[in-house]
Amino acid sequence: MKHLLLSASLATAAALAAPPPFPAPRGDTLDLASREDMWDQPPRGFLGEFVRVPRDQVVGFALYTHDNGTLKLSAQLYPLKPDEVREVRLELETGGAWREVARAPVLYPGWSAHFRITPWSGREDVRYRVRHGAAARFEGLIRKAPTGKEVIVVGSLSCDSNKDRGDRAEIVQKLKQQDPDLLFFAGDQSYDHMEHTAAWLLWGAHFRDIIKDRPVVTIPDDHDIGQGNVWGEGGIVADSTAGNTGGYYYPAEYIRMVDRCQTWHLPDPVDPRPIEQGIGVYFTRLRVGGVDFAILEDRKFKSGPKDKIPQMGPRPDHIREAGYDPAKIDLPGLQLLGERQMAFLRDWGQDWTGAQMKAVLSQTAFCGAVHMHGSKENRLLADLDCNGWPQSQRNRALAELRRSLASHLCGDQHLAVVVKHGIDAFRDGPYAFTNPAIVNSYYGRWWEPANGRPGANPIPRSPLAWTGDYLDGLYNRITMIAYANPTFADIKTMAAHQRDPKAELGDGYGLIRFNTRTGETTFECWPRYANLSDGEAAQYPGWPVKFRMEENDGRVVFGHLPEVVVAGARDPVIQVVSEKDGDILYTRRIRGARFRAPVYAAGLYTVKVGRDRPDLWTRQGVQVAPAAVGGQPLRANLGRDAEKR
Repeated sequence: MKHLLLSASLATAAALAAPPPFPAPRGDTLDLASREDMWDQPPRGFLGEFVRVPRDQVVGFALYTHDNGTLKLSAQLYPLKPDEVREVRLELETGGAWREVARAPVLYPGWSAHFRITPWSGREDVRYRVRHGAAARFEGLIRKAPTGKEVIVVGSLSCDSNKDRGDRAEIVQKLKQQDPDLLFFAGDQSYDHMEHTAAWLLWGAHFRDIIKDRPVVTIPDDHDIGQGNVWGEGGIVADSTAGNTGGYYYPAEYIRMVDRCQTWHLPDPVDPRPIEQGIGVYFTRLRVGGVDFAILEDRKFKSGPKDKIPQMGPRPDHIREAGYDPAKIDLPGLQLLGERQMAFLRDWGQDWTGAQMKAVLSQTAFCGAVHMHGSKENRLLADLDCNGWPQSQRNRALAELRRSLASHLCGDQHLAVVVKHGIDAFRDGPYAFTNPAIVNSYYGRWWEPANGRPGANPIPRSPLAWTGDYLDGLYNRITMIAYANPTFADIKTMAAHQRDPKAELGDGYGLIRFNTRTGETTFECWPRYANLSDGEAAQYPGWPVKFRMEENDGRVVFGHLPEVVVAGARDPVIQVVSEKDGDILYTRRIRGARFRAPVYAAGLYTVKVGRDRPDLWTRQGVQVAPAAVGGQPLRANLGRDAEKR
């Protein structure tokens, strides 16, 4: 007790002496709810009132993940008064009784607190509660790892617009019934640019009943850090909130606070070196029940377009010049994910530890799958605020996804779409699902080709008019599988109907089912006010979309290598490398012990085999086997005495 009183006294003394959180001039009026002097000022509108909660409710919500023996949990508090204790306690329920396991300081600015518990077995459900003072608490359930569960379900959401301050009960209730194993919030949890703390707390209030008892991935996007768009360019300072020069406009302290509140609970970053201004990174991996998720930062390293490429529209990031040469904007030195994340993707794709399937989570799409922005009167050829530019970097990233048969999940675009990417040819790349906006009356978008025609090879029996093979406005190859256009033609009309259950606004969420036994993936797209009892008919037309994991590599097969027969390992990992140029064709976990490896051209190949990485057995100089004979099998023994040869 003496230690507790001393700790509380020191924490309170530090609070009373805390300096203003963000430097002037850009930070002097920034984020009132993160500041200790908020209690000396009248509330600013709805958010200012919202954050002044009763003192037994100051623990707003909590987020957690666990992977590789470590539990990480973040607690988010409402603003504390200067004389209140700056410490929270984490308690776990064991044997029917609560036991305190850790204490953590409440960090300023931002009012978050963070816990790391290791070792964490993940073998059983454990109830937790975060406590502040004598009465405030938040309770939830840390789920056991869904090991052995056949179908892993992911809820995918983004864009929780401030145009609707009401609750999200219609989404939360459906998600409770669908019971996802993981929730992924792809960005724009906050739309109140200069008031992240209050808006983040409001987001937590909206979703606390579903996020409290399952792992959650939250990653911030442009609106979360106070910008209309962001091309982070390695952390430089931007000249405006438009962001098109590259960098971050608001002080680095603000960016670090946003990242800390939204991403600290993720597994540790794989390459934690900070970027310029001391801004951190969070790109990492998370494994849930046999599905290995790479979590990327689309924006943090990407080049800004202004003064780097010719301007061909009203803004540096908008192109309206039909028939332009795409090489004019796909210039050497421009970055998308940056070399550090590309190196991560390359290594992640070859490491199948704990994984039967793979997927990538990020903020936005690797294409420009949209034609009209804001209203049907505003048609753009291309918007550089997507991962479709720079195009060569987009193709590099997609090639890494293809090497590991990974599909892609993202948000940001407001328009829900499923595409199959093309890299060198249509349909030779992975599938991708852009989820709909939670609230879509902020900035609606539409897919509607100017010529009103379907693309080549449209989807058979689709209820949608414009499916098939297209070039997007950046001349990237995409195959449109499904899209969910709003039926209204402008944002003003959409906003007038945003609480109408019968209005088709294109809002809602995605649900993804990964079948780790069969390798099948199912994309579902649920309107905000859908009735689950209506079954598949309640989804947007064109969904569900189903495909086999192997279809994330759509290259035309030239032939097959002799069959690989593996002993000493169940469902091993196999890699095929071209000896001509050292290119890794793919690294995949097979089902069973026998595999005929496809290749896409004549030549010599190296085959590597291992239990979780291709590191235990090697055979060089392998050629395509005659189709009728198949060649002599390649026999790989991965027993304890396995050696490379």
